[in-house]
Amino acid sequence: MNEPRNTLADLLGLDAPAGADLVLLHGWGMNSAVWDGLPADLAPGFTQHRIELPGHGESPFPPTLGPGPGALWRWADACLAAAPERAVWLGWSLGGMVALAAALRAPKRVRGLILMTATPRFVRAEDWTPAMPEATLAEFHDGLLANPAGTLARFLALQTRGSDQALEVLRTLRQELALRPAPDPAALSLGLDLLRDEDLRGPLPDIRCPALWLFGSHDTLVPPAVGERVECLMARAQTQVIAGAAHAPFVSHPQETAAAVRAFLAELDQPPAPDPHEQESGRSWMIDRIDMAPKSPGQDGPA
Repeated sequence: MNEPRNTLADLLGLDAPAGADLVLLHGWGMNSAVWDGLPADLAPGFTQHRIELPGHGESPFPPTLGPGPGALWRWADACLAAAPERAVWLGWSLGGMVALAAALRAPKRVRGLILMTATPRFVRAEDWTPAMPEATLAEFHDGLLANPAGTLARFLALQTRGSDQALEVLRTLRQELALRPAPDPAALSLGLDLLRDEDLRGPLPDIRCPALWLFGSHDTLVPPAVGERVECLMARAQTQVIAGAAHAPFVSHPQETAAAVRAFLAELDQPPAPDPHEQESGRSWMIDRIDMAPKSPGQDGPA
């Protein structure tokens, strides 16, 4: 298998390699090192492409990817420019939202989606209760201005809260964060804006590729109840909850996460099972049409 690519700069302009491809997008404030602990057999036969979000790790953060209307779509475009021509996209948290945007932006290029503790809307609303309070993100935004490093540390702690291996997961995430350059504070600020403002629930039904949504049973940032809502919005969505995990199940429960990913990839190109309700509806319609006797000219109804 080819060596994973790590940054937008590495991948821009490269031709897609032969074979199956898997794009991996990390979450807010992190970098591609978070994937180092994934099992070697996570995706047999797939070439991994670890793309770092704009302003994270070694990826650049040019002014064109900065704040303003459409920022999420510009981030998705940047990742699409760095990705193979067609691939399965795996996105964690904010990376999951960017992956959703990429699937909406270029549906023919996204073969399938794996959304890891992701959600189409991160903040709570009257019609979207399984989410974090907006005040929580506001606190991080305020803290980011005064102490970026301290704010990142607090966010890491929040991601691991409730996990069966909370302390070990927190230590791992801290070590991985330190392996790459510190994220650009401006990119961190915009990332928080995206988490606060973006809402992809409306266009979610337009995504027709197969999708696996993985949640942690103890996740306080993206509660597993999101899965029930996603299933109502997305026709080909599969959801699975990893028991004992919080916001980073691939770190705390790598084997369970890998098993779910492998099963999804193995069935990726299988046609969806027919909906029995749709079949019944079609059959009834045909019977109605067949049994409807043609009227004679001038005949208003049965004799």
